[in-house]
Amino acid sequence: MTDHDDPYRHGQCAFEGCCGRRNSSVRLIDARMPELARCLTLFQYVQAITGGPVARIEQAGSYAVPSLLGEAFAVHPGSIALRVDGGSIASAVVARDEDGGTVALSLLDADGRTVHQGRLLSEGDRLLAGLARTVAPGLPAAGPATAPGVPDWENGDQLAQLDAVLADGGAARRAAFHRYRGEHRAIETDVVPAVLDHVCSVGLPIGIAVFGPGALQACGGRVHVTDRTVGGRVFAAIADSSVEIDLAGVRACRLVRSTAAHGPTSALELDDGDGRCVAVVTQFGMVGEDVHTAWEHLAASLPDA
Repeated sequence: MTDHDDPYRHGQCAFEGCCGRRNSSVRLIDARMPELARCLTLFQYVQAITGGPVARIEQAGSYAVPSLLGEAFAVHPGSIALRVDGGSIASAVVARDEDGGTVALSLLDADGRTVHQGRLLSEGDRLLAGLARTVAPGLPAAGPATAPGVPDWENGDQLAQLDAVLADGGAARRAAFHRYRGEHRAIETDVVPAVLDHVCSVGLPIGIAVFGPGALQACGGRVHVTDRTVGGRVFAAIADSSVEIDLAGVRACRLVRSTAAHGPTSALELDDGDGRCVAVVTQFGMVGEDVHTAWEHLAASLPDA
């Protein structure tokens, strides 16, 4: 993908149906926590989308309470798990397409890039969106770029690794990764489709987190189906979510182990051409000792790059 093709580089929206549609009305709403969290958790039927040109996740359902960088985080079946870097959220808008009647709530960064989008699927939710308080431009963002008490990723657990990626795409972490004391090694990018196919065939649940600029959305569960196009795009249906990865845009894949609920837990981290981590494949939370053991055996069998 060239610079010209990448919507992130030019402040454009990476999602269809965002606030730039013609014949649409747009309202600026409060992007600060906890006001934003209260707004999102009102909606019952949402198509939540996070990602960019290389990786993208979509999930239909209702939001769990979104978390900020440095707070606790959990991935539960049936709930949309969203985590944001408050310092990266410059604004939130509700856009209504007057022609089709569709309504979407979008979180934007300072460059106007879409961090996350929730498309409201029911008329009841669209009516509720009208109750969100309109604010004037220039309202402070959701919170500080780094919340107090965020663990140091060099000695931190799985959540500390995710937060280090969330803060800046993982650029600072990658630049100093030689200091990480946990196990880490480069593996072949082409193993990713094979891993997804394998866990699908044996029924092994997994978790996937996809990163946008300042937000991550995560899902967990069994992989129902996988697919791969001639151009290298990989698709996986996981529980009630779908994940798409443009394998041609993945420039590096690393296996990183960090402490999680069952002890040291492996994660496959996928980086794009700019060194930003775009997706992580791992196990989140309490998944059962048998699932954790099977995942670790699979991770240990993956060949080095």
